[in-house]
Amino acid sequence: MEWFTADAYWLSRLIFQRALAVLYVMAFLGAALQFRALIGERGMLPVPRYVARVPFRSAPSLFHLRFSDRFFALCAWTGCAVAVALLAGADGLLPLWGAMLLWLVPWALYLSIVNVGQAWYGFGWESLLLEVGFLAVFLGNDRVAPPVLVLFLLRWVLFRVEFGAGLIKMRGDACWRKLTCLYFHHETQPMPGPLSWFFHHLPKPVHRMEVAANHVTQLGVPFLLFTPRPVATGAACLMIVTQLWLVLSGNFSWLNWITIALAVSALDLSPWHTAPDVAAAPVWYEVVVTAVAALLLAMSYRPVRNLLSRRQVMNRSFDPLHLVNAYGAFGSVSRMRQEVVIEGTADTVPREDSDWLAYEFKGKPGDVHRWPRQFAPYHLRLDWMMWFAGLSPAYARAWFGPLVERLLADDRDTLRLLRSSPFPRGAPPAYIRARLYRYRYTTWRELRETGACWERTYVREFLGPTRIAPPSG
Repeated sequence: MEWFTADAYWLSRLIFQRALAVLYVMAFLGAALQFRALIGERGMLPVPRYVARVPFRSAPSLFHLRFSDRFFALCAWTGCAVAVALLAGADGLLPLWGAMLLWLVPWALYLSIVNVGQAWYGFGWESLLLEVGFLAVFLGNDRVAPPVLVLFLLRWVLFRVEFGAGLIKMRGDACWRKLTCLYFHHETQPMPGPLSWFFHHLPKPVHRMEVAANHVTQLGVPFLLFTPRPVATGAACLMIVTQLWLVLSGNFSWLNWITIALAVSALDLSPWHTAPDVAAAPVWYEVVVTAVAALLLAMSYRPVRNLLSRRQVMNRSFDPLHLVNAYGAFGSVSRMRQEVVIEGTADTVPREDSDWLAYEFKGKPGDVHRWPRQFAPYHLRLDWMMWFAGLSPAYARAWFGPLVERLLADDRDTLRLLRSSPFPRGAPPAYIRARLYRYRYTTWRELRETGACWERTYVREFLGPTRIAPPSG
């Protein structure tokens, strides 16, 4: 059937698939390098303990069948290898059904990880990668032109990402309606990037223009995705520009990059590329794609109802396979930045005047003289959760105690998550404490005089001096 495929999107499909493969590589690489301390057998939130109380039907995962650190590492590195193969174009070397199975492998493996990842994997871009990754299974390879139905569903995901984020802002914090949220956001966002300090110091009229442009892009432009080609392509280009602005202003894991990839799939690049001649899509493929599209559209009822609700929630999965989800970001914006600073001392009797030395994290602010780095699309999970801990101790209740225990025990895997430890290996601190500080960006004058990009003031104690209890008996 001629209506089933769209030759004009041949090149945009190829770019989208390669971009998605890169994001899969980053996701699996992060899982392989960070899991032992976070969810491993001796991690802060161990997977075995989780699967013992959560049934398979609620969180489908290979790790319900078996879990060990070695098996998890095998799954993560396998996902990484398959993603690299997809990036190299391995799907184009296979028959259509083989390419679909190859794209299914990283989706199933990453689903298994997310569904046992607990707090460490509770971010909206995890579900977004899974939803988009599932659609990629049915997008086809070089043997067929891209199916119209799958291209439409990719735009439907992009619509929900952008429009959902726009609505949650308008319904949430009043500063979005007053166009003042960016007076604070660049300073208080979870993980600033190397340019965030400069974005924060832009003139306030520019910040107001940024917010206004964001509202247009998220609340108006998404509807243009479903218009004829030239207009839809222009809408996708506007979204790409907006997302690149966000990439420059902070570290938001792969959220911005996967949104850019989705927008690329909506670009008509036929004026710059002629699609090769291919055979018509096989009947079985048309039947499968049509059935999947019908299922996903029917499942979209709950995300649509959420969009229309005054009590809209963001980043919610409505099914255990994460096939159709609700998205959104920064429904409220913090007015001040609070950071938890973890310190240790070798003194056997801790005192206020003891030599307390701070642990430094890779991404989150600590040393006021250390300039933020760019990590996205790589995701530093512990650093992000430390930002949540600064908002409220409730966010850290499940894992902060185990984190401190592992630092006191000189745990190698936990220390690898940090930028540096003030204590040499084999000589951990006797006590650890945590203190809450308010951080703010320095002014231009303060930066010139001190060389510090942050200024901080003590707020309160977050955790009193703590040590590993001696064995009883």
